Amino acid sequence: MSKSFSHLDEEGRARMVDVSSKAEEIRTASATGFIRLQPETIRLVNEQAIKKGDVITVAEIAGIQAAKSVPHLIPLCHTLLLSKVEVRAILESDGIRVSSMVKCVGKTGVEMEALTAVSVALLTIYDMCKAIDKSMRIENIQLTGKTKTSL
Repeated sequence: MSKSFSHLDEEGRARMVDVSSKAEEIRTASATGFIRLQPETIRLVNEQAIKKGDVITVAEIAGIQAAKSVPHLIPLCHTLLLSKVEVRAILESDGIRVSSMVKCVGKTGVEMEALTAVSVALLTIYDMCKAIDKSMRIENIQLTGKTKTSL
């Protein structure tokens, strides 16, 4: 087995990357994504008339919960003590834009947490609206920034 893969140990077994020698830093990451909706769906979301409830609020809470659950969802991700998770779902003329910002003090970045927050928030919107909108499309999930600052 090739030893060039950083996630494999000496015997070729999967492992987490060892970050113990890295310095703790303030780390942030932000992400965004979009779900395209039909005009009638947008109207119902705006009027809070979707049968499953308040789509915007539920999606934002789902995104926050997802960011906190990343090590349980994505193999080899480190468990991080997140100090801030912000998820915003904004209704636009053709759908809902979701953005996230995640922050921690740690030895590794929070990109996966930011991306997962957006992804799960968008999937929550999809789930809540699927009975009335068969043409929804999730688009353009992407990392929009990341920083690390010395303590």
